[in-house]
Amino acid sequence: MSKTIPIFLTLILLSFFISVMSTEPMIDDDNDIEELLAVDAEEEGNQQQGNELKSSQEATTLTKAQRIVLELSNERIKDVLDGNEYVLVLGYAPWCGRSAELMPRFAEAATTLKEMGSPVLMAKLDAERYPNAASGLGIKGFPTLLLFVNGSSQSYTGGFTSEEIVIWVRKRTAVPIIRLASVPEAEKFMGKYQMFAVGLFGKFEGDKYEEFTKAAVADNEIQFAETSSTEIAEVLFPDRNAKDIFLGLVKSEPEKYVRFDDAFEKEKMLEFLEYNKFPLVTVMTEMNSVKIHSSPLKLQVIIFAEEDDFKNLILLLQNVARKFQSKIMFIYVDIAEENLAKPFLTLFGLEESDKTVVVAFDNKRSSKYLLESDPTPSNLEKNATVQTVVGRTFSDLVLKSPQNVLLEVHTPWCINCESTSKQVEKLAKHFKGLDDLIIARIDASSNEHQELQVDEFPSLLFYPSGNKSNPIKLPTKSSSKELAALVKKYLRAEVRGISTDDQTTKDEL
Repeated sequence: MSKTIPIFLTLILLSFFISVMSTEPMIDDDNDIEELLAVDAEEEGNQQQGNELKSSQEATTLTKAQRIVLELSNERIKDVLDGNEYVLVLGYAPWCGRSAELMPRFAEAATTLKEMGSPVLMAKLDAERYPNAASGLGIKGFPTLLLFVNGSSQSYTGGFTSEEIVIWVRKRTAVPIIRLASVPEAEKFMGKYQMFAVGLFGKFEGDKYEEFTKAAVADNEIQFAETSSTEIAEVLFPDRNAKDIFLGLVKSEPEKYVRFDDAFEKEKMLEFLEYNKFPLVTVMTEMNSVKIHSSPLKLQVIIFAEEDDFKNLILLLQNVARKFQSKIMFIYVDIAEENLAKPFLTLFGLEESDKTVVVAFDNKRSSKYLLESDPTPSNLEKNATVQTVVGRTFSDLVLKSPQNVLLEVHTPWCINCESTSKQVEKLAKHFKGLDDLIIARIDASSNEHQELQVDEFPSLLFYPSGNKSNPIKLPTKSSSKELAALVKKYLRAEVRGISTDDQTTKDEL
């Protein structure tokens, strides 16, 4: 796992370099440009008309859906809850941005549930207008979803897309598994759900089927489907192995099919779904942020970038994420979304940054790592010769490495660190190609390791290959020529097998 960060950083920097350096071919002919502009203008006009028609249709659909949702008031609440077996209530505030984002999704879910013949009544309550009613229902924050079953409330634990709301409600009020008996049914089912789990069973009975059913009931977000037909199973999951009993996860993502290859036990099936339900690269939003933070994937790499820059990186990011699927979660955050980006960037002193930033979090150990805060072509050149070390890779790249290591320890707020960094970059170019020497740097403000105890910045530490437990501190105010001479001396001492402790003692005398 520790080798994932250097690989990831290299690919990120490479992709960014390509996106920055690539340019569109130039057209010199003025007439050609005018013709192209005329074609573009015509296409834009047609696209705008299409968008206006689509927006009008969507607005009509949404208005119709919102009429299905019952508006509650102080006078209506008791009658509604007493008169219906199932009521899903959305508590909201007009000024709440997340409420406004959820409202149309809630209305879409209401429409879908009505079309399915669901017995659930969908209702909403303006908690600011009716604070006493909201308090009586247990609505304390916004938005809040509560399911009332015969007047008793249950907390909502599902997702926040319209599809996720529908799935959660159906699992709580109807059968948790949809049985598919024909190919047309399967095709219609696939068109309705962006993600689902499919099980193939010769007979809907036995220990394995019971565990499958328990998992379907316990899961809050994924629609389960079952079939006894291998033909239908092939339609739903073409990559299926020829097995009588099978479970697979299908997603509308580049990594579309994920097969379950463990024992048919409820907890193992739930774990499989939990580790594989996210896309290769998850786009964080206000609505899914809680789900991301609560994921069992505790090692997370987060890319903060502008939307256009992210589009240039997405294919390469997906290729990297595919190699570490179910081990590392890759997350994109729009750096313009301050509510999402700023809390993270503040941890690294980069809250004002508007450039691409790559960080990593090991939430199991409560550790954070700054991988790159300015991925530009010039930094790409530096990283080709000076390796970036973080807390998680310190042991492998420094302490356990068979080579000698020259390590620069710096912080963003250090006044003299910039000049030392330039000296280190000169040393890296000077010693480039030397197999027995690694030149690296670590940002001590965002990375920690119990074997790295430094209280002065910048610091230059030489770790001899034969004695990594006793690094030699080099003078940071020396010229690059003087530092190069010192490094050569310690390298020669290692080759001759002279203890660096003895060599240091002679220097001091």
